[in-house]
Amino acid sequence: MGMLEVIEVNSDADIQHCFAIRKTVFVVEQQVPEEEEYDEFEVTSRHFLAFSDAKPIGTARFRKTSKGYKLERFAVLKEGRNSGTGSGLLSRILHELASQQIKAEIYLHAQVQAEPFYAKHGFEAVGDMFYECEIPHHKMIWKPAKAQVKS
Repeated sequence: MGMLEVIEVNSDADIQHCFAIRKTVFVVEQQVPEEEEYDEFEVTSRHFLAFSDAKPIGTARFRKTSKGYKLERFAVLKEGRNSGTGSGLLSRILHELASQQIKAEIYLHAQVQAEPFYAKHGFEAVGDMFYECEIPHHKMIWKPAKAQVKS
């Protein structure tokens, strides 16, 4: 993998890259129904796009909810996995929220197989496992003091 750059999406072309990455990862690889992948929060969420050597490779978004700030739709193409792309996206979003001095809870719904990744970044699983689109998840809350990875 080459040089990683993570930007906040602000063009139609970039949001289309995000949707294409999510379609590949969630709809094709994980067989999430397409109608479940795209929702009413696309417009109100802040989307981020990761590039490796100018090629779109990963995406994520966050949005404000009644419970705090929810990080979601983290997707990295196969060729970008285990290369720091996910960490780059997560660090960029957490930095963005920290710069706004957010006092609300920061949380996500992690697929069970991704829990160790999020735990490394300071997220802690809470509550019982549940299913979204037939995939097991845990709610995880950000506890920055627990982070093992520094950006």
